[in-house]
Amino acid sequence: MPYVNIQITKGAKRSEKAELVRDVTDSLVRVLGKKPEHIHIVIQEIEEADWGYAGQLTDDYRRQSDERSDRG
Repeated sequence: MPYVNIQITKGAKRSEKAELVRDVTDSLVRVLGKKPEHIHIVIQEIEEADWGYAGQLTDDYRRQSDERSDRG
């Protein structure tokens, strides 16, 4: 019984999450020969302030990236 946990920052649309579930399920069926009804997928959305990236909280990193883009 495959269990897949996908963690992303908040903001994904329901349709995007559904596509992820379909694609991951299709991959497990194709590559490992698993039955779709045995595959469990959990999508956890994390606040950007609760996720670190490149030594910073993600919201700070994105804000700085946006500021650099606006200047350049």
